Amino acid sequence: MQNENSRNTIIFFVCAALIMGVYYFMVMRPQAEMRRQQQVAAAEQKAATADAGLTPGSAAPAAFVADRAQALGTAARVPIQTPKLKGSLSLQGARIDDLYLTDYKETLDKNSTPVELFRPQGMEHAYFAQFGWSGPNVAGGVPGPNTPWTLTKGATLTPTTPVELTWDNGQGLRFTRVIAIDGQYVFTVTDTVANLSGQPITIAPYGRVERQGVPADLGKQMILHEGAIGTFGANGKFATEQVKYKDWAKKPRIENQSTGGWLGITDKYWMAALIPDQKETIEGRFAVRDPEGLNVHEAAMLGATRTIQPGRQIEETQRLFAGAKRNEILAGYEESLDLPRFVYAIDWGMFWFLTRPIFMIVEFFYGVLGNFGLAILALTVVVKLIMFPLANKSYESLSKMRTLQPKMEELKKKFKDDPQKQQQETMALYQREKINPLAGCLPILVQIPVFYALYKVLFVTIEMRHAPFFGWIRDLSARDPSTVWNLFGAIPWDPATLPLVGSLLNGPLHLGVLPIVYGLTMWLQQSMNPPAQDPMQRQIFAFLPFVFTFIMAPFAAGLLIYWAWNNILSIAQQYVIMHRFKAENPIDTFFARFKKA
Repeated sequence: MQNENSRNTIIFFVCAALIMGVYYFMVMRPQAEMRRQQQVAAAEQKAATADAGLTPGSAAPAAFVADRAQALGTAARVPIQTPKLKGSLSLQGARIDDLYLTDYKETLDKNSTPVELFRPQGMEHAYFAQFGWSGPNVAGGVPGPNTPWTLTKGATLTPTTPVELTWDNGQGLRFTRVIAIDGQYVFTVTDTVANLSGQPITIAPYGRVERQGVPADLGKQMILHEGAIGTFGANGKFATEQVKYKDWAKKPRIENQSTGGWLGITDKYWMAALIPDQKETIEGRFAVRDPEGLNVHEAAMLGATRTIQPGRQIEETQRLFAGAKRNEILAGYEESLDLPRFVYAIDWGMFWFLTRPIFMIVEFFYGVLGNFGLAILALTVVVKLIMFPLANKSYESLSKMRTLQPKMEELKKKFKDDPQKQQQETMALYQREKINPLAGCLPILVQIPVFYALYKVLFVTIEMRHAPFFGWIRDLSARDPSTVWNLFGAIPWDPATLPLVGSLLNGPLHLGVLPIVYGLTMWLQQSMNPPAQDPMQRQIFAFLPFVFTFIMAPFAAGLLIYWAWNNILSIAQQYVIMHRFKAENPIDTFFARFKKA
C-alpha cells in the first residue's frame, strides 16, 4: 500500500507541476514581464522628460508631433474611405500612413475610437507603408520617400474609385502610379514607368513597411508572436519565418530570397504585409536601424532589376495587406492571390494541428448559434463525445474503487504491520475486480492539449476579441470582470481603489463568478472520486479546488466557461455510472440529508 501511495503522490505532483508550469508560462510570467516593461518605460519617460526640461504630463519633446492633424497637414493628402478602412495617403512619397480599422474599437466603450493601424511620419511610433524604385545611377532620380507626387485622377480612394498619381523626374522619365483598394484590406499599387529619354535606364521596384519604435504594449507575451513575419520559398515549397521584436533587435538584418511569398510586421490582431507578384523573385529583408534615434523596424522587399529602353515603358504591380487578421479573410486572399500560408499570419502555435481545427469547430457552431460562448459550450460537448469511451472506462474504474473502499480498509487493518503484503493484496483485489487505479488521470491528461489549444484560440484569434456571452461577460477573450470583493457589483465600489491592497484585489486575488463556479464544479467532481488512502494526499486534494479557483481566475472567460461546463458534463456522466455500480456519491448523500432535515 505504501508503494501505491507513493506512486499516486508522484502522479499527482507530476500533473500539478504540468498545470502549474502552463500557468506560469502562460499567465504569471507574461504579466510579470509586462509589469516590468511598464515600469522601465515609465522610468525612461520620466528621465526623458526631465532631461528635456519637462515635467511628467507636460508636452512631448519637439522631436515628435503630438497633434495628429498637425502631422497630417505637412503634405497634401488623398482621403481613403472603404467599408472597413478610413484615413488618407500622403502625396509626399505616396505613403499610406494614416489608417483606421472602422470595424474594431479600442475598447468595449460604445464611444471608443476605431483601432489605429498606421500613423503618419512625425508622430511618435509612426507606422506606414511605402512603395518606390531603386535606381542610383538614373539621371534625375527615381521616386523615393519624399517625392512630391501629383494627383491626376480621382479625389477619394474607395473600392470603386482608384486614384492616379504622377511624377516626372525632368530627365525623360515619367512615373504613373494607380492605387486601388478592395472592399477588405488589400491595396493594389500599379506603377508604370515610361522612358522618354534617349538612353536606357535600369531600375528595380521596392516596397517597405516601417514602424518607428515599438509601443510598450507590444511583444511582451510569451505565447504570442509579434514582430517580423514572412513566408519565403519557391516552386511550391514555402516556410513561414517569425522574428519577435526582442530577437529582431539582436539580428538587425535578416535577408531571404523568394519567388512569391509575402512579408510584413504583425501585431496580435493586426498586420501590414507586402505582397509581390507571386511569379517574381524578390529579396526580402527584415532590418532594424536607428536613424536619429527613431529605432526603425522595417520589412522590405526589392524586386528584380529591369532595363527600360528608350521609347518603351514597363509596368509593376505590388500589393499591401493592411488590416485585421480574420481567418476567413486571410484564407480568401490565400486563394484569390495564390498566397502561400497566408492564414499562418495568425499565430496558431506549434500545436496548429489542434488549434486550427478547434477554431474551425467553434466558428462553425458560432455560425449556427450566433454566440461564441454558446459555440464554446457546443465544442465542449463534441470533445466529451470524442472522449466518451475513455472517460467511461475511467469513471467505471473510479466507481468500482469507491465500492471497494470497505474491503481496502479491511486489508489496511489486516496487514497494517506488513506494507508489502498489504500492497500485494490490494493489487490482487484490483486484478480480480478488473480495476486500473491510474485510469482516473487519463481524461485530465488528454484534456490538457485541448485546454491549451482553446486557450490559444481565445488569445490570438480576432473573432474572439470583444465577443460577448451573456450578462456581464462582454468579452470572452478577457477575464471575468466581476469580483467577489464588491459582491459581484451589488456594492458600487471598485476594490482596486483600496489603499495598499487594491492592486492585489484587482490582480492575483481578483475572483469573479466564473472562477467560483469552476472551483465548485472541480470540488464536486473530486468528491465523487474515491478518497486517497494516504491522509496527506486527502488533505492536498481537498485543498486543490480552492487553489485552482485563484489560479484560473485570470484566464479568459471563454476558457472558464469551457472548463466549468466540461466539469458539469463529467459530473453528470460520472453520476450515471456510479448509480449503475451502486456506488455512494455526494449528490445523493446531500439530497438524502436535505430530505431528513
